[in-house]
Order: sequence, then structure tokens, then C-alpha cells
Amino acid sequence: MFSDERLFQLFTGKINRFINYRTGILLLLLVFVLIAGPGQASSSSGGIPTFSIQSVTADQTVTILTQNFPAGQDFAVTMGIMGSRGIDGYLVDTTNSGTGGTFTATYTIPEQLKGSYQIAIRLQSKQGYYAYNWFYNNTAAVNVDTGASTGETAGDSTGYSGIPTFDITAVTTDKTVTIKTNNFPAHQTFTVTMGPNGTRGIDGVVVGTFDSGSGGIFTKTFDIPDKFKGAEIIAIRAQTAHVNPYFAYNWFYNNTTSPAAPAEADTDAAEAASTPAPVIAYTGIPTIHMCSVVRDKTVMFRANNFPPNQTFTVRMGAMWTAGVGGYIVGSFNSEDGGAFEKTFDIPAELAGVYRISIRAETAHAYPFYAYNWFYNSTASVCD
Repeated sequence: MFSDERLFQLFTGKINRFINYRTGILLLLLVFVLIAGPGQASSSSGGIPTFSIQSVTADQTVTILTQNFPAGQDFAVTMGIMGSRGIDGYLVDTTNSGTGGTFTATYTIPEQLKGSYQIAIRLQSKQGYYAYNWFYNNTAAVNVDTGASTGETAGDSTGYSGIPTFDITAVTTDKTVTIKTNNFPAHQTFTVTMGPNGTRGIDGVVVGTFDSGSGGIFTKTFDIPDKFKGAEIIAIRAQTAHVNPYFAYNWFYNNTTSPAAPAEADTDAAEAASTPAPVIAYTGIPTIHMCSVVRDKTVMFRANNFPPNQTFTVRMGAMWTAGVGGYIVGSFNSEDGGAFEKTFDIPAELAGVYRISIRAETAHAYPFYAYNWFYNSTASVCD
């Protein structure tokens, strides 16, 4: 026989176990609700809401095409600077998703972002559904690509792409220089400046402007300003006035590259004295392409169009920093320049980080530099 006290203990123990069991069930249900919440992944149709960029009219409008949107929700539409994913951007409209799924919508680019090279755009509802993408702020044909709503990668568009560059094709000492462009964007106004060697023409003397017309390849000639007459080497730059501008730069020897034959060239010495050195200038912009990664250990990149005989310091840092101020992981000399491959250790401070920025930069006042980023997971990604 059990005493009254023992019976009470058994009874209350069963109740406590019952309560704990019920509490556990409630907690599991709560976790399930949180995991399945709309802001995490899916719409009522079972997928992820996304949208692609359909068309852009520079500084005016952008048209999007949605996919798999939930029905009957009001989405706030914001635009912001590139890399922001539209978070805390300028509110441009509110769109009701109607029956959901696929629909098109056109939005006005806000005044604050006019002139921007790239713009982020985001749609988000109070219920927690969201999707974002980005676009080039120029009028061009655009492919239909999928935006991202839960990952870090934005969809791409195929407006103007690539990097504008120009070559030096002719120089008349202290008078003029002629450039030949490559891959210039269309219908843009460029200001041309010249400055001392090593400045890339930044904050230089304005020597002219031009409209790029249909873009691509064309030639332009500019006067050398009085300030740089007599200079041995001159930097030249072409740049638009956007917040995130298009630009290209180069440099040239200030001597006549195609002189007329001397009146009397009857000796080798006379001919040599009258013939200036040829123009041999580094052109374009150095870039790096990620080749392979061993998680938390090493990364290899392929350099392209690097200038010769330059010492580059390599840094790694958090995503979106472009490697600026990152951990120094090594250095190298570019030797003959052009294309080559380099491998560097991932620093212990960045072990376990999902994505890492990497940067190679010289120590000049106006340095050569290139940067990129990579997923910190073992992979071989070189073309």
C-alpha cells in the first residue's frame, strides 16, 4: 500500500510529465511555423518569388517580370545603390501582386539615382516575402534572367558590358594626341583631362569633351595644354560625370610618333637622331579571375592585362570591401605583365567566412589595382 504522500507524488509526477510532453509538442510546432514562415523561402505556390529585368530607359524607367509571386500582397518597391539589394532604398512605388505568379511592372528611377551606373531594386511585402535584383542604368536590350530573393547573388542583365579602353595612335609633340577607343558605351558624354605621368589624368587639365555616339570604336584628337608642353610623359583620361562613372585612361610619350623623313638622311647617325622613340604604353585595366579554392586554405587567381614590372600587394577581406584594408596575404612582381596565375593562403582570420574579397594593388599614389571575390569552398572554377 502506498501512503497518501506517495500517491500524491506519483500523481503529480504524471501530471508534470504530461505538461512537459505537451510543452515539447508546442515548442516543436512553434519551430515549424518559424521555419516555414513566408520570409524564409517559399510563396503559397511552393517556390521562391523572383523577378528579372526586362528593359531599362536610362534615368527614366525599369520594367521587371516577376516569377512565383504570392497572391494578394502589397509590395513596397525600393531602389538603392549597387550592392545594397535595395534595402533602405528610395521608395518608388507599391505594387499589389493580384493573382500572384508572373506579371510585369514598370517603375520610375528616382532623381537621387539618376546618373548611376548600376541600380539595385527590391520588392518586399509586410508578410515577409521579398525579391531583389539589379540593372545597368542605360537603354539597351536586356536578357530575361532570374533575380534572387534569398541568396546573395543578384540576377544579371546584358546592357552595356565590359570595360572601355583606348589606345594612343598618334602624337604631335606639344600639340596634339589622337586616341582610338574600344568597347565604349553608347550615347555618353566624356570629359577628357590630361595630367602628370602616374596620375591617370585624375583632376587633370580639361582638354575637351565628346559624345560617344553609337559607342564601340572611334578616334578622337585633343590638344596638349600649355601646362604640359615640354613634358616627357603625359597621362590622359576620359570620364563621364555619373556618380559611378564610365572611364578609361592611358599615357603617352610627348613626341611625334610618325615624323616626316629628314631632308638629308645620308648617315645612320642622322637618321637615328631624327627618329623619336616609339610609343609603348600600358593600356587597359588589370583584372583577376578566380581559378580554384581549397576551403580555408588557398585560392588561386589568373591575372589578365597586368602592367609589367610592378610590385603588387595582395589582401583579403570581408565581402563587399573589394579587399580594401584587408589582411595582407602576400606580394608579387608582375614581371612581363599580361596573363599569369598566382596562389595565396587564406588567412586564419577569414577561416569559415562564406565569401571573401581579394585585391592586388601597387603602392603608387595612383596605384594599379584589381579585385574580385570568391566562395570559400573547395572548387575549381577556371575557364
